[in-house]
Amino acid sequence: MTEQELDDLRARIRVIPREEHRISRKDISDNALKVLYRLKNAGFEAYLVGGGVRDLSLGREPKDFDVVTDARPEDVRDLFRNCRLIGRRFRLAHVHFGREIIEVATFRALHDPESVDAEGDVEMEDGRILRDNVYGSVEEDAFRRDFTINSLYYNIADFSVVDFANGLDDLDEGRVRLIGDPATRYREDPVRMLRAARFAAKLGFRIDADTGAPIPEMAGLLDHIPQARLFDEIMKLFMAGVATETYAILRRYGLFSHLFPQADEALDGDKGEVWDVFILRALENTDRRVNEGKPVTPAFLFAALLWPSVSERAEEFAQDTEVSPAQALQEAMAEVVERQLERVAIPKRFSIPMREIMLLQSRLERFRGKRARRLLGHPRFRAAYDFLLIRAAAGDAPQELADTWTRMQDADGTGEADGAAAAEAPRRRKRRRRRGKSGRASPETPE
Repeated sequence: MTEQELDDLRARIRVIPREEHRISRKDISDNALKVLYRLKNAGFEAYLVGGGVRDLSLGREPKDFDVVTDARPEDVRDLFRNCRLIGRRFRLAHVHFGREIIEVATFRALHDPESVDAEGDVEMEDGRILRDNVYGSVEEDAFRRDFTINSLYYNIADFSVVDFANGLDDLDEGRVRLIGDPATRYREDPVRMLRAARFAAKLGFRIDADTGAPIPEMAGLLDHIPQARLFDEIMKLFMAGVATETYAILRRYGLFSHLFPQADEALDGDKGEVWDVFILRALENTDRRVNEGKPVTPAFLFAALLWPSVSERAEEFAQDTEVSPAQALQEAMAEVVERQLERVAIPKRFSIPMREIMLLQSRLERFRGKRARRLLGHPRFRAAYDFLLIRAAAGDAPQELADTWTRMQDADGTGEADGAAAAEAPRRRKRRRRRGKSGRASPETPE
């Protein structure tokens, strides 16, 4: 950030007194207030910051509360016996109150990577911040933040809100805007492009023109982000109840292709319209469950996002070889999942049920008599059935097939099962009967 940019930012700093903003201590977590007051009483500066202040300013209920201070992580640990220090990339203090964790960060400094203060710890590569624990003032910390709407600080000393970058104006105008030069900020951390999309979808805001302009050309920087970090970001993007809006924004700015490149290829292919409807229906299903407070599983989400490429690749296998449709599906799935894991990590607790949901599609298509009845009892049946309904609605499977399975469930009395819960349900292993010396079942063995 240049000196001119810093001067422009300093000129816009505003302090809004208690009587002129809508944030009240009664809306702040008691545990967050405990942290703020103890830091203040120990002689440190302490502010509530980020999403908590943003959401309270919008009249929303914050998901969590973050605190920033001039106290070093070790100072915070000395003040709170229930504190744990975490992180290497960014050193943080987590103060535990049962299930609630108040994250406490020390003010970060603006600095020249070539000239780091003796107490600092920084590492950069090609403009990207790999590690940064150089501490500074609250003003520097605010200018280091990514978006103006996240650069609002609630001061526990006088209950004022300090607006460092016209964040309140952007909240009023429904705008997501980066602090500083967008290209530079994206190079520092490419995940900021995903965060821009997430905040726009979550808040119903628009991405500022200057903030959005570099994204299509710089989206490729996401290819160098660790797979595990991208998985975490995808959970935030698609599991917050606004997945359909998020999907539209990711597609518009060319970000989706760097998260799910195979799905993006299918969307641009001959069946693109079918796959677009399919993905939207699956995301609508996820959003509905989240907003109704029902359980959701990433297994179903990932199955839906990978299915277009799995389905098309299975057709190619079936045409090029003499394998059965079920074997073609299995080979296609193995190939597509392997390629996807090069981009985004999918933990086994999700990837295993995800694979089962997709594999069951071939069994649902060739049901016969008693085998069909047994399939109704499969641990993933309900999730696979819901998946089939979405396929039929999008034109990827015969509606008659979906209707047949619906009638079979009604006749069997299993129609009220919960598909999302079934997607996460662990498989039950059959208990082997113990045998006595004679080879017969032991009397102690349950029949």
